[in-house]
Amino acid sequence: MSIHEVFMPALSSTMTEGKIVSWVKSPGDKVEKGETVVVVESDKADMDVETFYEGFLAHIIVEAGETAPVGSAIAFIAETEAEIEQAKSLANSGGVATTTSSPEPVAASTASTATPALASQNGSNHKEGRLVASPRARKLAKELKVDLTTLQGSGPHGRIVAEDVEALSNKGKQPAPVAPPAPVPTSTPVAPPAPRTPAPTAAVAAVPGQIVPLTTFQNAVVRNMVATISVPVFRVGYTITTDGLDKLYKQIKSKGVTMTALLAKAVAVTLQKHPLLNASYSDQGIVYHSDINISVAVAMDDGGLITPVLQNADAVDIYSLSRTWKSLVERARAKQLQPQEYNSGTFTLSNLGMFGVDKFDAILPPGQGSILAIGASRPQVVATPDGLFGVRQQMQVNITSDHRIIYGAHAAAFLQDLAKLIETNPQSLTM
Repeated sequence: MSIHEVFMPALSSTMTEGKIVSWVKSPGDKVEKGETVVVVESDKADMDVETFYEGFLAHIIVEAGETAPVGSAIAFIAETEAEIEQAKSLANSGGVATTTSSPEPVAASTASTATPALASQNGSNHKEGRLVASPRARKLAKELKVDLTTLQGSGPHGRIVAEDVEALSNKGKQPAPVAPPAPVPTSTPVAPPAPRTPAPTAAVAAVPGQIVPLTTFQNAVVRNMVATISVPVFRVGYTITTDGLDKLYKQIKSKGVTMTALLAKAVAVTLQKHPLLNASYSDQGIVYHSDINISVAVAMDDGGLITPVLQNADAVDIYSLSRTWKSLVERARAKQLQPQEYNSGTFTLSNLGMFGVDKFDAILPPGQGSILAIGASRPQVVATPDGLFGVRQQMQVNITSDHRIIYGAHAAAFLQDLAKLIETNPQSLTM
């Protein structure tokens, strides 16, 4: 018999602390090995966290809405109901969990008892023989009498989400219950998690004399921006005529194509000719990445910033790329992205042109060689090749690059080729 500490897991390489979004289990509830017990907010996403142990959730140390450093204890799990009171006493005394199976107490395992609930990489919704589904999906499936094993999950890595259950129920593949049967509790009923209070945004926080703590996302941005101070960078600007790109966008917009996807595709195709702009610096030398993964900056509702990644953007068709981008943005704002969906970028776009910004400089993200700042496309009076005047749609772009590996001529050549693609052959982006 023993009592185990549940520790705050490190859900990303940059995470130093986590915030408890909600407890899926309540004190006294039975927990199975591999079952989700808590939802934790990392610096980029909300993640289901599982336990390595079977037993009872004896005591919660860090309540929903509170934060704790990575590696610190957030709860106790007792192997038997008889040890629940002992775990509470340990928590109240600030003691360390110990095993009680022998006369002489020995230290309990200090390994983290929680890991992110990630499905397998092949997209299956089973992980080591266990079904991977969100807590809401499991609850809904029970109410609607839906067999989860017949579902193909649409969530990250094949995870079953509530929408999958609803879709199957609506299709009539499973009989809809007249009234859900009252469950027979085998342990203390699970209390619904407390509703999450949104972090105050800058607009809400505009109260004279008030100090509003930074959100988890904002603190992550602070760490990343401070990390870039030591990197020597330079900036190069360029004017690109977008008449052809705008015309193409109007033609295919109805098919779900976004301007963000078009710009990402154009940059990715251009990077094929300029691998140095897709590279990054390391102490061992220049790291040439095998894939072209375009990160795109997205502002979060709570004031943070995240960069979902369009992986292999040069090789994916524009229609699939647009669908992927829409999904990434939706899940980013719901804090449901998996780490590889926001930390695998090799080149970043920051598009403030959608807000009417003419031009700006972007800060280089850690671990990348370049970031491209894109301004708004506006009508400009220009001299035409035949010596006359005309009106053209033009946008200003500014690239910020790591001067340790990329020089001015490299950045200028990249921008020239990007402009040539957008101005003379934008139709190739649909091929």
